[in-house]
Amino acid sequence: MHRPDDKPVNINFSSGPCAKRPGWKFDILKNSSLGRSHRSSNSKEKLLNLILLTKEVLEIPPEYEVGIVPGSDTGAVEMAIWNCVGSRPIDIYVWDSFGNDWANDLSLELQLSNLTIIKSEYGKLPNLSCVNFDNDIMFNWNGTTSGVCIPNSRWISSDRKGLTICDATSAAFAMEIDWTKLDIATLSWQKCLGGEAAHGMIILSPKAIERLNSYIPCRPIPKLFQLKKNHKINLDIFNGSTINTPSMLCVEDFLDALNWAKDIGGLKKLISRSKQNLDLVSNWVSSKSWIEFLCEDERNISSTSICLKFVRDNLMENNSDYEKKLEKFLVSFLENENIAYDIGSYRSAPSGLRIWGGPTIESSDIEKLLPWIDFAYEKACETI
Repeated sequence: MHRPDDKPVNINFSSGPCAKRPGWKFDILKNSSLGRSHRSSNSKEKLLNLILLTKEVLEIPPEYEVGIVPGSDTGAVEMAIWNCVGSRPIDIYVWDSFGNDWANDLSLELQLSNLTIIKSEYGKLPNLSCVNFDNDIMFNWNGTTSGVCIPNSRWISSDRKGLTICDATSAAFAMEIDWTKLDIATLSWQKCLGGEAAHGMIILSPKAIERLNSYIPCRPIPKLFQLKKNHKINLDIFNGSTINTPSMLCVEDFLDALNWAKDIGGLKKLISRSKQNLDLVSNWVSSKSWIEFLCEDERNISSTSICLKFVRDNLMENNSDYEKKLEKFLVSFLENENIAYDIGSYRSAPSGLRIWGGPTIESSDIEKLLPWIDFAYEKACETI
């Protein structure tokens, strides 16, 4: 195979922090309220505008509350479980590394006695046909480290008694989500719209708000996680008064990302861009004998964190050591050639590649990347 001529314009294919939106420049930050108090009228206006734009772009129902919280998606998830779980049995469905982290926190940190963990190995989705919606249910919409996502929300009962708690961080802004099926959802700025890290968002349904107002956990809640004031939900959080000091530089950056999303056509266009990226990778994978999707069911393949594994029958050596060497070679080669950064598999996932295909990635860059992966693979076969 000859050396490809064209290189991707944007070579950032990391699954987090993710690529900035097309055309992004540092100049967009010049209007930030840098050096101003986040309690100032100017800053609070920006924070509230960010919340309202998030609701608009994601098409979140008006009766839902959306707030900015510390600690990225991790902080938002922890805030949800520390404040809201314990009054009912909770079932958590796990199929990737982060879901496993949440399960460990429920078990080891909160020490819940009424916890059930339903777990699948990498590449598979747990059985969602027998979910008990009398219980609280927790899950990731998309497995960022496994490339396996739920195909839809039809399996979620509309008249459930428990809460549905969803880590939606690598799905929001890129996948169709029926928010009426979710009671608590979390996301971070650094994923699908390419914002900066350390800031998260929590989305609450009226049912979740009712739980917050009526349930007093039998554990102390750290200040950073406190969603209540005087035993009731603190609505100031959902109007731009954050629990701790946010970066107004990051706020300005995410406002730019939200306005970009709105200007290009909103949620429908964002989803379309991500699906187009997956389609390109799918067509490429179907023509290869040495690589395949980590996800075993094509209905559940993620369009954002596109995870691939090596086909063992086509490896020169049928062992995991060779797979690790192959991944290391491909990742290093593509980085050294300035073709792609950060496309190795997650550290606990099977060896392979992980290509971010979210809406800030141009399909033209995916098209230019794929021949280079072929070229790198040929070089690997000659070298290792």
